[in-house]
Amino acid sequence: MSTILVVEDSRTQRYMVTQLLAASEFTVTAAKNGIEALKQIRQACPDVVILDVIMPHLNGYEVCRRLKSNPATKNLPVIMCSLKSTNVDRYWAFKQGADAYISKPFQPKELIETVKMLLR
Repeated sequence: MSTILVVEDSRTQRYMVTQLLAASEFTVTAAKNGIEALKQIRQACPDVVILDVIMPHLNGYEVCRRLKSNPATKNLPVIMCSLKSTNVDRYWAFKQGADAYISKPFQPKELIETVKMLLR
């Protein structure tokens, strides 16, 4: 079973995404900010990371950049998931190394299909 790390500062959003993924039979862990996420990834690397962009302490772009510049995590699939949905936001996410970008609000099916695609 694949493990997904959900990094989201909103408790409600974190809970909803975690429950959605768990219902699709993924093992799910969660972090409330980028610093916590990097610490968890060092301890046990997940199969996919879903990152919010706007978070306190360390935003999603910086977390993605750090993951993709580290030889140990450079191939870890990252999905950026944010309310920021302009072409510039998407461009910046992919420039940091994101593998996919989903705008909030999203359809549950879109998130599940994106995770499954990145796990192939």
